[in-house]
Amino acid sequence: MSNRANGWLRGTVVRKGGVSTASSTRTSTPQIQSTSTTVFGGGVKDASGRTSEYFSMDDQCPVCKSDRYLNPKLRLLVSSCYHKMCESCIDRLFTLGPAPCPVCAKILRKLAFIPQTFEDLGVEKEVAVRRRIAKEFNKRREDFPDMRSYNDYLEEVEDITFNLINDIDVAETEARIMQYRQENAALIELNIQREEQYAQSLKEQEELERQEREHRAAELRRAEEQEREEREKGRREIIDKLETSDKDATKLVARSRLEAMRRASARSSSSGSLFQSSSRLLRSRAAQSTVVPDVPHVPLQDNWYAYEDMFTLRDDYDDPPSEAVRRDKEGVMRAGGYRVDQAWERALRCAVAGLEVMPLEGLHSPILEPTSIIGAGPDVVMTSA
Repeated sequence: MSNRANGWLRGTVVRKGGVSTASSTRTSTPQIQSTSTTVFGGGVKDASGRTSEYFSMDDQCPVCKSDRYLNPKLRLLVSSCYHKMCESCIDRLFTLGPAPCPVCAKILRKLAFIPQTFEDLGVEKEVAVRRRIAKEFNKRREDFPDMRSYNDYLEEVEDITFNLINDIDVAETEARIMQYRQENAALIELNIQREEQYAQSLKEQEELERQEREHRAAELRRAEEQEREEREKGRREIIDKLETSDKDATKLVARSRLEAMRRASARSSSSGSLFQSSSRLLRSRAAQSTVVPDVPHVPLQDNWYAYEDMFTLRDDYDDPPSEAVRRDKEGVMRAGGYRVDQAWERALRCAVAGLEVMPLEGLHSPILEPTSIIGAGPDVVMTSA
């Protein structure tokens, strides 16, 4: 009994001051520590290449029901079917080889588990799917003859992504991805090389800017040190002249200050020319970069689809609202630049643009109640029945 009293049966006395008599206490926010000998990689990485792992005090393993209260070192990992399990359950179920998932019965491997980055596993799955699809479907606008083809390509990519995220026709979608990969293998590899070159050019540009900032900082420190030495030297010269010269002290001090101002202006002009040369150098480097050309946007020459193949504009229409405007030969009723045929063309384009849009279902238009007129004089009031 004495051993038990000194062991796990011993209680912990917490005084009102907040100091515990126990030798070790559990921290309020335990850090995630691995209890397995397996190193689980993967996960969603940020711009710096690090994987920020999600952590919550309410975590619980859905298999063994172990929570963070019972196991402060609990660490949950996500499978390829996006179900969470703790490291102990993963070691117990998948150490001997592939085994079915306890939740959905999908065959899983131990090394396929990754750390959890987001609180919502749906977001985790969507980010992983979109990153995978972006590596395969990496065509650019210049790879298509017109904007319509590029928009169709983007719509197809979004359909494939939506199917994979929501588990819709997964086998057929994977077959489409495989077919696209085989047909566009050369273009995919070329675009990957372009992305790598662009990333490398950004790194080089950042390195040049960093070196330029360090150089400017060193020049500023050198200029400040030189200015401090010049002031000290000027002060000593004034003292020496006042001791050895018979001239007026006021004139000597004024002449020394004038010379100091001239030297300071010369230093400022030289430093300004240095900064201008460095900024010119950066602009010339940016102009010489031909990895990603910056083509100026011309708004009125875009290749956009205007539904011109779906209607034919006639010279005249039965349009009573514009009849008075068409009769006005002097243009009194027309605003500057207004043309009736442009209004007709816009109305036709808006009409044919909505032909392929299915009507809304399940929405009922409000039924207008009959109204009655109250009053017979100049003031007429409309009320609902």
